[in-house]
Amino acid sequence: MLDISTWFNDLLAGNVIFTADTLGYYWEGLVTTTQLVFLSLIAGLILAVPLAIMRSSKHKWISLPVYLYTYVFRGTPLLIQLYIIYYGVVFIDGIQESFLWPVLREAFYPALIAFTLNTAAYTTEIFRGRHQGHGPRRD
Repeated sequence: MLDISTWFNDLLAGNVIFTADTLGYYWEGLVTTTQLVFLSLIAGLILAVPLAIMRSSKHKWISLPVYLYTYVFRGTPLLIQLYIIYYGVVFIDGIQESFLWPVLREAFYPALIAFTLNTAAYTTEIFRGRHQGHGPRRD
């Protein structure tokens, strides 16, 4: 009977992309992706609830900024948002000397910010539509 390592090496023999050396990198990528998805969904949900309430307001000075935010983030591709947040933050004067730079220079946190803001924009409009779609409750 073959042991698991022999079977695994035989399975990957001749494969250029999936090798025993690269599978660790794929695992790290899977873990990072799962963390980004989970954290951005939770943070986006937390942001979306008050934003949806503000967006449903009858006062334009409350609802208009939220409308603009959702309009911009739902109207631009996520990849462009990632580029702007990751590469554009270095052009802010003084950011590299601030306390935020050790966090923002890593790729994980700008990606988390972009995914969270994008998720919050879409979820805000979903919640607002649900809120406006149902009028006052009648029993």
